[in-house]
Amino acid sequence: MPPPTDRTWLWFAAACYLVGAVLGLVALLRERRHSRAAMYLILASGFTFQTFGLYLRGLAVGGCPLGNTFELVQFTAWSAATLYLCVGAAFRLSLLGFGTAALAAGLTVVSLLMPSWDAALRKNIFGGNAWIEFHAALALFSYGVFGLLCLVALMYWLRDYGLKRKLLGGVFGLLPSIRDLDHISLRLLATGVTLLAGSLAVGSVWWLREPASVHLPKLLATVSVFAAYTLALILRLRGILVGRRLALACAGLFVAALLSIVPVDASRQAAPASPETAAP
Repeated sequence: MPPPTDRTWLWFAAACYLVGAVLGLVALLRERRHSRAAMYLILASGFTFQTFGLYLRGLAVGGCPLGNTFELVQFTAWSAATLYLCVGAAFRLSLLGFGTAALAAGLTVVSLLMPSWDAALRKNIFGGNAWIEFHAALALFSYGVFGLLCLVALMYWLRDYGLKRKLLGGVFGLLPSIRDLDHISLRLLATGVTLLAGSLAVGSVWWLREPASVHLPKLLATVSVFAAYTLALILRLRGILVGRRLALACAGLFVAALLSIVPVDASRQAAPASPETAAP
């Protein structure tokens, strides 16, 4: 019997995330909080399976697995799960665990069900350049941060909706206070912008040396995402973009960030294939 492939391990991860999402949904429908310990264990199991799957994929492609849309989406889900496991407990938001499980489940399952996203298994896409590899990984990790920010933004919107209509029981009673959600949103927004700024700074060192190696649509998409989130952070700090408008902006920006993966992956497809860079 052949050993499990990388995709098999990623399916195991997706199953764990789905279990977490179902657990959180059932608790939500019963209007009670789910067990944080159980959710943490489920997410940690999914994270472990996904890490091993991405590790096997990394061995196959000779570097960080970020060579096609499938790998980019999987890495984004992995980043969100990683961040929650590292700092999620500090936020003390039980619904954030449910949201993280649902987000990770959605991203992993959709990517696994789209064979065209994984049609080309590109090898050595970073040419052995550790800095460019770090730049790409850091950028995708910031997208994971923005994913959690989107979840918190949706919680803020629900809490605001409930308060305005004096809906204090049921699901609305499980939500944190407006003040807590606002503080967490600001910290996540600042963290994501800082990580993406670091990624662009690292990448710019190489771009200045080899400007012809930069695919313009990819550059415009990445810089646009950074500029939009930076503008949102500046407006938030100045008290201009606050409350519900900030929540809706953060949710919309995360959708835009996910869509920006398309030109990023297209930049790899536009490069001429060679025995070193592409698998048949």
